[in-house]
Amino acid sequence: MLSGRDLRLVYRDAAQEVRAVDGVSVDVREGEFVGLLGPSGSGKSSLLYLLAGLKLPTDGEASFDGRSYATLSRDAMAGLRRANFGFVFQNHFLINHLTAGENIRTAGAADEGRLLEELRVGHCRDKFPWQMSAGEKQRVAIARAVVHRPRVVFADEPTASLDRSNADLVVHCLRGVTRGGTLFMVTHDETILKGASRILRMNAGRLVEGP
Repeated sequence: MLSGRDLRLVYRDAAQEVRAVDGVSVDVREGEFVGLLGPSGSGKSSLLYLLAGLKLPTDGEASFDGRSYATLSRDAMAGLRRANFGFVFQNHFLINHLTAGENIRTAGAADEGRLLEELRVGHCRDKFPWQMSAGEKQRVAIARAVVHRPRVVFADEPTASLDRSNADLVVHCLRGVTRGGTLFMVTHDETILKGASRILRMNAGRLVEGP
């Protein structure tokens, strides 16, 4: 389903060349929960952005269902992401002047009340982000990411700013609402990847074996 072939992402930081992703090939099958581990700066988020079509590789090819991102126009790529992908980031990116329910409806028409109850934040439906805790805002962000029933949910350090109890709850919720779909999660915390189909590890822009 998701595929990356010899992916490279190179950019310049002042006079230095940075190889954020350096020759990575990976396949993600339908229905998998794949965890991507690695220290800060190892290229985890950059690889996620390439597989999700949020960035184009310097070299190599990323594709979804056999469609190479390089062959798609900007509008077609945006349409593919909108129809098939959901995104959860470390920062919730909720719109502050909208309630939780209104934030979710910006991503699709659905019974947001049922979804919020499933994520244990039904009491937040009419609250604004500034009235919610960090854990509540992250769960509302999950609801917004999955309201259109995406085939793949990309989660980039979704628990990094949360305490342990809220982190465990967010991962539980993510796995619950993506049941039957594919979850690709970037993290530096291996403890939240219990039950993952596979755990990949990155260091210095490459996939590596072992811890």
